[in-house]
Amino acid sequence: MSNQLFDAYFTAPAMRAIFCDAGRVQGMLDFEAALARAEARVGLIPASAVAAIEAACKSEHYDFAALAKAIATAGNSAIPLVKALGKRIAASDAEAERYVHLGATSQDAMDSGLVLQLRAAISLLESDLGALADALAAQAERHADTPLAGRTWLQQATPVTLGMKLAGVLGAVTRHRQRLVELKPRLLCLQFGGASGSLAALGEQAWPVAEALADELRLNLPEQPWHTQRDRLVEFASVLGLIAGSLGKLGRDLSLLMQTEAGEVFEPSAPGKGGSSTMPHKRNPVGAAVLIGAATRAPGLVATMFAAMPQEHERSLGLWHAEWETLPELCCLVSGALQQALLAVPGLEVDAARMRANLELTQGLVLAEAVSIALAQRIGRDAAHHLVEQCCRQAVQQGAHLRTVLGASAEVSAQLSAAELDHLLDAAHYLGQARRWVERAIAEHTQFSR
Repeated sequence: MSNQLFDAYFTAPAMRAIFCDAGRVQGMLDFEAALARAEARVGLIPASAVAAIEAACKSEHYDFAALAKAIATAGNSAIPLVKALGKRIAASDAEAERYVHLGATSQDAMDSGLVLQLRAAISLLESDLGALADALAAQAERHADTPLAGRTWLQQATPVTLGMKLAGVLGAVTRHRQRLVELKPRLLCLQFGGASGSLAALGEQAWPVAEALADELRLNLPEQPWHTQRDRLVEFASVLGLIAGSLGKLGRDLSLLMQTEAGEVFEPSAPGKGGSSTMPHKRNPVGAAVLIGAATRAPGLVATMFAAMPQEHERSLGLWHAEWETLPELCCLVSGALQQALLAVPGLEVDAARMRANLELTQGLVLAEAVSIALAQRIGRDAAHHLVEQCCRQAVQQGAHLRTVLGASAEVSAQLSAAELDHLLDAAHYLGQARRWVERAIAEHTQFSR
């Protein structure tokens, strides 16, 4: 049973449906039905047996509580499921029951069933990532020229734009979408090796059955079974970790911009959203909390997948078992984070006036670099740096605006006119390549989405 108290917050319902008990069982049953069809195609079993096997391969026919109890003794989910499948088939067609699971092993059913689930999961992820990329592109373009303070070490640095910040997230999302496309041929492949990976039980029919089975399931046929070579799954887990991390970065920055002292960008408001049990004025970043929470939990789950890689010989004891809940949980976590990002990004509430006011908090100090560079072209780098540094120190000591101090400096005034100083100390004129970065990120997104 899913954790109903928190599922709606941390997991997308569609992803939970893929990895619920019925989803897991149906994945294995789809493998069993496809195996029967494949073996009938090559003449290994009678075609007359297929209908009875297929009819029994519906998850609603099985008692999950009974299966769960049996798993505790059997050691995996396929053993009791195949027994229950055989009993159900035998009740209507004793002859067909003889051909259930022929030549396969439990891990074949479990891993291939998992791959079918992962195919559906990737489809959801790709759809949500595409929608998020569209939303980020729209917001990045909208705010390509909206200045706000860049922050390094949590201190104000030089100005950037909100569009530039969002374009950075867009670039990461585009790369993650590319990664998913690239890994699918490696990940979405059949697991079919029989007892120890040799498929010896099927004799000369082994390869034809494998080819037919891969075709039935629309999966790639790998160079050999991968019972204890888990790099495919770990690669996918790693990409999920990367996605979670990038979404966490988005959530972290958004939550910092929502802080009372900043108040520059907010998650969209909604009745009852982000309130406090005691403080009526609170507007908490509840969506960002999910993004950060997922990014915090994901690395441990990815590490578990890596730790489970050195599996013993041809079938693992315990390490394979460690994957069973880990990878689905990663999928669910990332799906929930994506849902929250899709709620937040399209409706971002932006306070451009507050951004401008915050840029003025240092009274021009954030634009000292612009003045220093302009002076350096006239009096040299070291001299310019020293002069502007002195002016900055004086501005802080006097509580004055840097423009006032610079204008009163004979050394500065000898090099830069009042109009030049005004221009240099206007954040809108010191945004560098911010718009270009936005345009490039949007162009890459557009090119990938075609």
